[in-house]
Amino acid sequence: MFHLTAEDRRVWLLIGVIFLLGVFFVPFSQVALGVNYNYTLRTVALGGAILGIVTGVLGCFAVLRQESLLGDSLSHAALPGVGVAFLVAGRELGALLIGAGIASWLGVQVIQAILNTTRIKQDTAMGIVLATWFAAGIALLAYIQGLPDASQAGLDTFIFGQAAAIVESDVQLISVVGFIALVMVAFFWKEFKLITFDPEFASANGFRVGLINILLSTLIVVAIVLGLQLAGVILMVGMLIAPAIAARQWTQKLDQMVILSAVFGAFSGGTGAILSAVDANVPTGPTIIVVAFSVVTLSIAFAPGRGLIWSTLRHRRDRYRFAAQTTLRDVYRYALAHGGADHPVPGAFLRGIGGGAGELGLGQLAKAGKIQQKADGWVLTPEGLRDAEQDAVNQQLWDIYREYGGDLDLPLIAEDRQQWIKDLLPGMAVEKLEHKLKEGIA
Repeated sequence: MFHLTAEDRRVWLLIGVIFLLGVFFVPFSQVALGVNYNYTLRTVALGGAILGIVTGVLGCFAVLRQESLLGDSLSHAALPGVGVAFLVAGRELGALLIGAGIASWLGVQVIQAILNTTRIKQDTAMGIVLATWFAAGIALLAYIQGLPDASQAGLDTFIFGQAAAIVESDVQLISVVGFIALVMVAFFWKEFKLITFDPEFASANGFRVGLINILLSTLIVVAIVLGLQLAGVILMVGMLIAPAIAARQWTQKLDQMVILSAVFGAFSGGTGAILSAVDANVPTGPTIIVVAFSVVTLSIAFAPGRGLIWSTLRHRRDRYRFAAQTTLRDVYRYALAHGGADHPVPGAFLRGIGGGAGELGLGQLAKAGKIQQKADGWVLTPEGLRDAEQDAVNQQLWDIYREYGGDLDLPLIAEDRQQWIKDLLPGMAVEKLEHKLKEGIA
C-alpha cells in the first residue's frame, strides 16, 4: 500500500503552494503592479520558467556532488566559445550557443585532465579553468569589438545576459533541448544516483563511472548554455545551484529534491521575469537570480528539520526537556535517600547541583504539575512520582543493556539515556532486559 510520511506530505504540499503562488501571481502582478503581458514578457517568462525546470533538475546533481563551482567554471568557460563561433559562423544564435557549449565541454575535460594527472585539488582546477577561459573570452570579445563589422554589436551581452532579446524560436530551442536533457536524466537515473552518492560502489559493480561523469557534465553544460542569453555567463551559476540548494533544505530524498528544485526553478524564472517588467530599467537575468536566492533564504530559515528557525526551536525544546528530566531524577533520588518519595527536596540543593538548568527544570516540572512547592521544599506529585519511577526503570534497563547486551544477543544501538529504550529496541529484546531486571531484583 502506498504510504506517505509526514515529510512526503510536507514536500507535496509545498509543491502545491508554490504552483498556486505562481498561478495567482499573474493576475496579482497585472492589478497591483500594473504589469503588461505583451509578447516580449510572455516569451521571456515562459523561457525563464522552462529554463528553471531544466537547471533545477540538473543543478541537484551538481550541488549533491559538491560541484557548485563546476557550474560557475563552465558558464565562464563558455565565453571564448561565443567569440570563436562568431568569427567562424557570424552572429547566428545557434552557432554561438554551439560554440559556447564546446568551450564549456572542453573546460570540463581540462578540469578532469588536471585532476587525473596532477595532485591539484578539484576547487583549484576549477578556478584555473574559470579564470583562464573567462580571461580568454574577454580578450577575444575586445578584439571582435575592434573589427570593422557592425554585426558584433551587443555580443558582450552574453556576459550579463539579455533576456529581452529572447524570441519564440529561442523558447522552442530551450524547450526541445531541455526536454531531451530531462529524458536523458530519467533514462540514466540509476547511474546518476549511484555516482552522486557512492561512485566507488558504482565502479566496483561494473558501472563506467568516467563515462557517466562525462555524460552528466555534458548535460550540465547544455543547461548552462541554454541560459546564457537569459542570465549571462556570470550569473548563470545562480540558476543552476539556487533551486537545488533551496530544495535540499526540505527533503532527504533525491527524487523529491529533483521535483522540488524544478518547481523552485520554474517559479524563480517566471516570477523573476514578470517582476523585471515592472520597470524598464530592471534587468531580467539578475532579477531572476534575486528571486531564486530569496527562495533559498526562506528555505534556509523556515524549512523543517534543516531550517535555522526550526533548529533553534528544536534545540530550545531539547534543552527544556533535558533540564526537566535531569531535575526530576534529582528530586526522586534525593527524596528516596531521605526517607521516601514524598520527602521534600530543598530548592537550594537542586539549584546548587543543577545551576541554571536546575532552575529551568524546576520551572518546567512545576508548570507540568509534576512537582509542587511546600514550605520546606519541592515534593513530587502523583504524576511526577509515576514519571520518575518509569524513568528509573528505564535507566536500569539501559544499565543492563550496557552490561549484558552482548550476552543477551541484543541489537546494537547507540546509548542515549534521554530516550526510552523500549522505543529503540524490538519487543523481544526489551523482554530479555526486563527478565534480567527481575532476576536482579529477586
